[in-house]
Amino acid sequence: MKLVKLTNGPESATKRWYDDACGTALGMELVGERWSLLIVRELLLGPRRFGALRAGLPGISANVLTQRLEGLEASGIIERRTLPPPANVQVYALTPWGEECEPVVLGLARWALRSPMHDPRLSFSPTALMLSLKMLVVTERLGDMQSVIGLRLDGEDYVARVGDGAITVARGAAIDADAMLAGAPGAMLPLFFGGKSLAEAEAAGLVSVSGDRARAALFATLFSLPQKAR
Repeated sequence: MKLVKLTNGPESATKRWYDDACGTALGMELVGERWSLLIVRELLLGPRRFGALRAGLPGISANVLTQRLEGLEASGIIERRTLPPPANVQVYALTPWGEECEPVVLGLARWALRSPMHDPRLSFSPTALMLSLKMLVVTERLGDMQSVIGLRLDGEDYVARVGDGAITVARGAAIDADAMLAGAPGAMLPLFFGGKSLAEAEAAGLVSVSGDRARAALFATLFSLPQKAR
């Protein structure tokens, strides 16, 4: 595709514009710049402060994060909010239209995981792990399971709820959790996607568990990576 420069009009916020009326080209302009789609990913589970966003994207500089946030805000994908007292701090959140990007993010991730180039040893944020649980659940394995599983990832609380043949994930503590799993996001990958049992993951120091161990062990078996492309 040919790139042209424009200096006025709504597209000037992006500085570079594809000379193409296809929605794919427009989508690439909106979220295709490096880090932009990952920022959207980090906001899919709710608003985040600047520092939390940067922690979830360890390879980004503060300057680049600021630039990308400004660009996404100018495009109407995110907005700034101020939390009510006593927090009274600024956070970034997806707009309702920005939230509609979730199927794009999850679909791209699932497609890319089929690549032989995928390296699970790289950095993995808590948000990325929770979204992967939602994305890679094998619905046929859910059956009539009804469980609430809390996950403490790098000191931050998340919750996965299984019921009615579906799974939902969210940020926040689960006071009604049947079981709690704690550990680093990357350390949990062998448990959820690598075939390790809960007992093996515990013995290896990858996770700690409290509460209903049977439910936690069953929960860990609900997920599967897609087959690699040939």
